[in-house]
Amino acid sequence: MVEQFEFELVYALPVGEHDAFELSDAVFEAGYHDAIIGSGDPRLMAIELEVAGEDAETVILNAARSILKNLPEGTELREVRPDLVSLADVAERLEVRRQALQQRTMPPAVAGGLYRIAELAEVIAAFAQPEPGGRRARMNFERANGWLRAGKAATALNAKIALKQLNTVSLEEKQRA
Repeated sequence: MVEQFEFELVYALPVGEHDAFELSDAVFEAGYHDAIIGSGDPRLMAIELEVAGEDAETVILNAARSILKNLPEGTELREVRPDLVSLADVAERLEVRRQALQQRTMPPAVAGGLYRIAELAEVIAAFAQPEPGGRRARMNFERANGWLRAGKAATALNAKIALKQLNTVSLEEKQRA
């Protein structure tokens, strides 16, 4: 089943000057015309995408690879988001105030007020299914779905990056011994 996945790719750029317009053109040339591109840090480039596919991890890796081909040599994938998120991030997606989430039972934070998105996705899914006689929470679940669905894959890819199971320059998975 084809689903929409919303995620962000963060690339580390090689040392040197990089023209923001050329970097944007590289993303557009890869076919992602609706991408939101951030380049506030001269060494990093963040690209927010919404892409359809059947499997979130495959969708994310395919997008990362096609964009990487157009970026300067030596660019590497640094991080995939969402992975660890704040309640403010989640509240924004659900179009509620952070306090609306704080009033509910949440999983424990991992560190510094950040939560694992996969754990939050389970809790949020329960909000959408009220108990018998209860009311459905007033949250925009539709707006958050693609972002929440991409979370588990983002976490898995970040783990592969951290464990050096994914080459961050070629984006090829390394064979296990």
